[in-house]
Amino acid sequence: MSLRLHGDALAEPGLLDFAVNTWPAERSAGLEAALRRALSSGGYPSDHRARALVAARHGRDAAEVLAANGACDVFWLLAHALRPKRACCIHPSFTEPEAALRAVGADVVHVLREPERWSFDPVQVPDDAELVVVGNPNNPTGGLDPRDAILALVRPGRLVLVDESFMDFVPGEPESLAAVPLPGLAVLRSLTKLWALAGLRAGYLLAEPGLVERLDANRQPWSVNAVACAALETCAADAATPRMVAAEVAVERAELAAALGDLPGLRVWPGAANFLLLRVPDGPSTADRLRDAGIAVRPAWSFPGLDERYLRVAVRRREDNRRLVEALARCC
Repeated sequence: MSLRLHGDALAEPGLLDFAVNTWPAERSAGLEAALRRALSSGGYPSDHRARALVAARHGRDAAEVLAANGACDVFWLLAHALRPKRACCIHPSFTEPEAALRAVGADVVHVLREPERWSFDPVQVPDDAELVVVGNPNNPTGGLDPRDAILALVRPGRLVLVDESFMDFVPGEPESLAAVPLPGLAVLRSLTKLWALAGLRAGYLLAEPGLVERLDANRQPWSVNAVACAALETCAADAATPRMVAAEVAVERAELAAALGDLPGLRVWPGAANFLLLRVPDGPSTADRLRDAGIAVRPAWSFPGLDERYLRVAVRRREDNRRLVEALARCC
């Protein structure tokens, strides 16, 4: 099982991409102009304005914001700066945090979600876990955990990192903890998913000022480039686009889930983000046959707690979703 397998490795040129769970957004004129201005600038990058605008979006102080070179930058920065002896990852979930923790020698404990509602029991997290990582909405299961379940993980001597990279897709974000300035709680956000800026590498962490200062002191200067800073500024100030996209994705996701649920032998779980988790009788064969049909999906058996029956598919626009359903009807 590889912790470093990601969907982009499977989305080969020429394939209809359901493996990478970014929304196929059309970049707004304002965002495009901001990126071009930053690209033409000859000065060193500064994240001060980006941090202020991100803080304003979430009702936080700028001292509680760490601008980052994508979400994965934060996972690796935390691992190297904190070097916990024992950590816990709530799985199945995005595997890069565990890869980063194992790279610094941490003992990583798995707490597995139960395989029906994909919920987790906070009591199962070891008392001595210094760092706990949980995704919300969770990738690849798509579930949205209640705030109280995550807050139950917080205790003295422990950092709880909540990966909210897909929270933008949840209308109203009712379970988000981004606006909660609680000691021992850190929330991660990304521009990759909703804004379709994967290649730009832009994200941020919301945490208590002492942790932000510690992480900032453990990285090189100018870690976030000028174009990424411009993206953070522009996207943080744009509340309308996430609302619009979240509503659109909810419609497309519901229709795709209903169509997939009608296929015999296939199980689909409801999701809160822009992807769905499927279970089929033979995952490797189904993935291969879909590839032969010109469609890339994400085999999900590299996620701890899942086996070869599981696939993850991104939610696309209606015509592409229809092609996926038709291809799966022939494959399953």
